[in-house]
Amino acid sequence: MIRINSLSIRRGPRLLFDESTLSIHPGQKVGITGGNGTGKSSLFALIMGEMHLDEGELSIPDSWVISHVAQEVSSLECSAIDLVMDGDRELRKLEQRLAVAIESEDGLLQGEIYADIESIDGFNARNRAARLMQGLGFSVEQEDSLVESFSGGWRVRLNLAQALMARSDLLLLDEPTNHLDLDAVFWLEEWLKQYRGTLLVISHDRDLLDRVVDGIVNIEHKKMELTSGNYSSFERVRIEKLSQQQSAFERQQREQEHMHKFVSRFRATASKAKQVQSRVKALEKMEAIAPAHVDSPFNFHFFEPKKLPHPMLTIEHADAGYGDLLVLEDYSITLNPGDRMALLGRNGAGKSTLMKLMASSSTMLSGSRNEAKDLKIGYFAQHQLELLDMDATPLLHLQRQHPDATEQQLRTYLGSFGFQKDRVLEPVGPFSGGEKARLVLALIIRQNPNLLLLDEPTNHLDLEMRHALVMALQEFEGALVVVSHDRYLLEGVADSFLLVAGGTVTPFSGDLDEYAAWLRSESKRIKPNSKNETKTKSKGKSKSKAKSDDGNIGSKKLKPDLNKKERAEERKKLAPVRKKIKSCEQKIEKLEVKSCDIEDLLSSAEIYEESSKVELKELLQQKNMVDTELKQLEEALLEYYELTE
Repeated sequence: MIRINSLSIRRGPRLLFDESTLSIHPGQKVGITGGNGTGKSSLFALIMGEMHLDEGELSIPDSWVISHVAQEVSSLECSAIDLVMDGDRELRKLEQRLAVAIESEDGLLQGEIYADIESIDGFNARNRAARLMQGLGFSVEQEDSLVESFSGGWRVRLNLAQALMARSDLLLLDEPTNHLDLDAVFWLEEWLKQYRGTLLVISHDRDLLDRVVDGIVNIEHKKMELTSGNYSSFERVRIEKLSQQQSAFERQQREQEHMHKFVSRFRATASKAKQVQSRVKALEKMEAIAPAHVDSPFNFHFFEPKKLPHPMLTIEHADAGYGDLLVLEDYSITLNPGDRMALLGRNGAGKSTLMKLMASSSTMLSGSRNEAKDLKIGYFAQHQLELLDMDATPLLHLQRQHPDATEQQLRTYLGSFGFQKDRVLEPVGPFSGGEKARLVLALIIRQNPNLLLLDEPTNHLDLEMRHALVMALQEFEGALVVVSHDRYLLEGVADSFLLVAGGTVTPFSGDLDEYAAWLRSESKRIKPNSKNETKTKSKGKSKSKAKSDDGNIGSKKLKPDLNKKERAEERKKLAPVRKKIKSCEQKIEKLEVKSCDIEDLLSSAEIYEESSKVELKELLQQKNMVDTELKQLEEALLEYYELTE
């Protein structure tokens, strides 16, 4: 059992918990909720021994194995599956002992260690690790890839798989769905339901909290309070408590007002002296009841679009992709005011490519794309958080966008997104991911778009902000297309679904539960580790490997009739080409970062001043060199892709 008694801790000068008490029983699955900065992650740090408590006590059984998702990857040079298997610490210790026993040729000790490995199902560890990786979206071919070859989001998935690999007594998960697609969220949900240990999960995913946990610890007013049941149960209980608290507060206010009037009226009357003194003492003893803060700190709305053209956007027979890489083929759609669509599909199927096609012609390889004259697109994508000026304040961001608005108007507007008082004058750089996402949404909404394209808008947003966004989107009068792993958002704002799979986009008539069933059926028909193949735009449009939206290589399935030896031979033949592919990708990644840095410098107004002429010329030359080298590397990469076929 986890026991927390009279806990008080500080982070710097700020008091996070004050005389807080909590007990969690073995096998409980508990969701941790509370606003940003209330101490959720600090609670985890305390449990893992990374923080010291100021007062009180925390006790956890000494025998418990605690597992959590590492913030950084411990080794970049090992294979992905080895990193995941490192999560089984007991197995790794036995393997180390076995290596020593083999070196010393101690046969008796070797036999004992083999028996210990057998007792913990250690000989099946690689299969367990592979299943975890497949559930989180990795392919079989990626199992032996070096960790350093994966992007940041995929490394987070590896760390999550490593945490799940441990045969733990206590599992700590902090926002585990943030870097997952909807199919991986479905899989994780089922895995957590079957987990036998004690689970503490910080999450802003209402559906996960509803389907997995049996208790909610809400952190509020420096206290932790445990409510039994899922998140919906907690919300009902909280609303009832807040209602009772508000009633008690209003009743107390009336009583106090009555007493004050009595004291003021009869203070100078000798015959009433005792009664007056009695009421003064009652007022002093009366414990203040705080008013219930039911309202969310976020209360924003979309502006009414100035014009709603019909149709807004028409795309006909479009092929979409990157260079010669064809991701989506022969796609057509007409968007009209009031359309509300959500895109479904496995990771790498082309959802982000389709969103980019709707936003601009940047990914269109052929076909036609026609915008209405009065179309105004608001496009939210994760990379936009990185495009914020980290030295500028939220107020300055809006002032640059709307120079005619008064400072008070912009302050009031930012306040509806949770940027209060001096917060609007602080640089954006140190802001949390949630605060940056809120600011980007505020900037987009202020532009008054009539077509909204939202690609994972809820990453980093807390429960209150997600709820406020859903409420605002329900009132939005324009057209909406959204990609999200947040089922609460999808169910709240989407009227129809489009399924992106196999290079095509088709209507999906079912709901999200039916989509989950479709994913399971696809996993049985096609191995869950195989990625959707994309195509290469060339003569005859022959199929080939392509780079998926997240930067990883889609893999073509090996022929099902190949035996293990033939598979090994095929992998051996492909190894030199894959090595070249990896080298090219690494160089491209570095050049893309360099290109972004140069673009940031070129976006500065100061660079175009007379005094910066020389610097501007040098930057433009650098940009030209980087773009040329990028083009050459991408052409080489395409040739290597075709060689693998």
